[in-house]
Amino acid sequence: MNKFFERRYVITGIFLVIIFTVLARLYYIQIVDDKYEIYANSNVRRTTILYPARGPILDRNGKILVQNEPIYDVMVNPKDVNRPFDTLLLCKMIGIDKEGFYKRFIKAQKQSPAKPFIFEKQLSVQLYAALQEKLFEFPGFSVVPRTIRTYPDSIAAQFLGFIGEVTDRDIKRSNGYYRLGDYIGVTGVEKAYETVLRGQRGVQVQMVDSKGVPKGSFANGALDTVPRSGERLTSSLDIELQRLGEKLMKNKLGSIVAIEPSSGEILCYVSSPTYDPNLMVGRQRGNNLAKMYNNPYKPFFIRPIQAQYPPGSSFKPLSALIALQEGIISPNEIFYCTGHYKAGNRYVPCNKGEAHGNVNMARAVAESCNGYFSMVFQRIVDRYGVKNTEANFKAWRNNVMKFGLGARLDLDMPAESRGNVPTPLYYDNIYHNGGWRSSTIVSLAIGQGELLATPLQLANLECIIANRGFFYKPHLIKAIGTENVIKKEYTEKNYVGIDSGYFEPVINGMQQVVENGTARRSKIPGIIMCGKTGTAQNPHGEDHSVFVAFAPRDNPKIAIAVVVENSGEGAHWAAPIASFIVEKYLTGKVTAREAGYTVDYFANANRLPDLALYAKDLAKERRRDSIRAAKIDSVRKFKTDSIKKAKADSIKKAKQETAGNNKAGSIISILTGRRAR
Repeated sequence: MNKFFERRYVITGIFLVIIFTVLARLYYIQIVDDKYEIYANSNVRRTTILYPARGPILDRNGKILVQNEPIYDVMVNPKDVNRPFDTLLLCKMIGIDKEGFYKRFIKAQKQSPAKPFIFEKQLSVQLYAALQEKLFEFPGFSVVPRTIRTYPDSIAAQFLGFIGEVTDRDIKRSNGYYRLGDYIGVTGVEKAYETVLRGQRGVQVQMVDSKGVPKGSFANGALDTVPRSGERLTSSLDIELQRLGEKLMKNKLGSIVAIEPSSGEILCYVSSPTYDPNLMVGRQRGNNLAKMYNNPYKPFFIRPIQAQYPPGSSFKPLSALIALQEGIISPNEIFYCTGHYKAGNRYVPCNKGEAHGNVNMARAVAESCNGYFSMVFQRIVDRYGVKNTEANFKAWRNNVMKFGLGARLDLDMPAESRGNVPTPLYYDNIYHNGGWRSSTIVSLAIGQGELLATPLQLANLECIIANRGFFYKPHLIKAIGTENVIKKEYTEKNYVGIDSGYFEPVINGMQQVVENGTARRSKIPGIIMCGKTGTAQNPHGEDHSVFVAFAPRDNPKIAIAVVVENSGEGAHWAAPIASFIVEKYLTGKVTAREAGYTVDYFANANRLPDLALYAKDLAKERRRDSIRAAKIDSVRKFKTDSIKKAKADSIKKAKQETAGNNKAGSIISILTGRRAR
């Protein structure tokens, strides 16, 4: 009996242990571990990401350049597709075929089996309205509201840029902020100001029934957050000026950059050929993108900041200013031009061999005398004798770079080019160290040779002259939100090291360029414009037409650079186009020139190069570049081999000396040993 009595306690103890274990497990599940709570809640609530509207972008006068319009993405959660439905009806409502349906669904099952996945993008408001009424018939499917960009005036495409879906690299770099299907700025301002424009996402949590039909907010909206729209950007562009610039550059390659000298704000930013930015949104975006990538004239190439040209004669005022500051020449010193200049065994002809006779600085600028500026350049580089050519050239190069050439100007846009101001090392590699003189590189004096500048740099150069010695860094955004918030660096003056008094003789010459010189046909009635025509050498065909200017002469309001590729002298195409832009900005209208030029004449002219000839010239240039590169490589190889040989000889000699010393030491040891014995 006692034995059975003892067993009763054992059995009771076992039951108590089981009961306590079950209670402990229930406590852990219900109180400690939230996994099952989350699982249960997932059956009764649905979390939806609320995407904010991107910030609008305005011109300097508050006119809309880009805004938003609503679209809708159809999402699918494969695990919630738990009953049959009419797939053909869904396909019809969202505009896809049955094959496309299965392709999308299989992709969703593979990539996101238990989470919402984008099934179809960018439904219009009309398609969404029809789908919303029957959405409950399609289990696992939902709709997320989004916005896309729309461009009322279809202008300034290269400035505004476009947005696109994030890549895996974007997601990784954002530390998880972006998710598959999110949009991000890809080019232009959309990219440069992405963090400002994108806003802040929100969240909406809804209760749903067993069929996935929403039944109201979960927990009275306690978990919901409101999306915050992106900030509004006010650009420095003038929409009227931009529209006129793009009209004038139609069917041409080139660019227009106009800047307000007193602030550095860019007024006009034309890259031609351009494109309709509305083609970069919508369901046909991929096809449109492919067509433009294949366009041989490269509409995605942002010419104002990526194209690099020899500045040509537009560089001459800079040379004059450096020479004046260095005391190399005086404004009234006379140079006699015979129609060409002899630098060593090189001849530098003036335009069409024209002999200018006696010229001072102002007249040399006005009549673009190559001989005068070649003489000035040689004096600078030979200042302390030919033995100091490299040091003198370095000093000249440093002065040139103070004007913003050969380096980025830190524009608030991605992908800005540096241009090029060649280094002594570059010439050492071609001509050997000490194998070049001022006469070898005299083409730099007239803005040719290896000297390259972007249109933005050329326009900034005019700001320096207009301001008599300083510039504000150019920028495209003048305000963020309701505050005039811009980077501090855009409000600081950058001095170039030239005394303000030296600018007057140069400006006198630039005024004469327009009044009586090469750009006289582009004179604007009632406005004193100071400018300089240029012809940039082009290895691919006809030379490029270049014109730089500022106006009015006193208290300048606008500085401008225009480049029209494959169009000859600056006076023929670039100067008239620039004069129309300047007149429009200063007076609000444009008038015909005395020569009979009108806006329509230039707008209707086609200066696009012949593609076959263009390709042929490019092939020739590539061969020429490869020969030049091979020559530089051979020089480098010769130098490297010489250094290696010298090192090898030195090591060999050292080894021989060491061996000799060891041998001598051995002999001495032997002799010493013999004596000791």
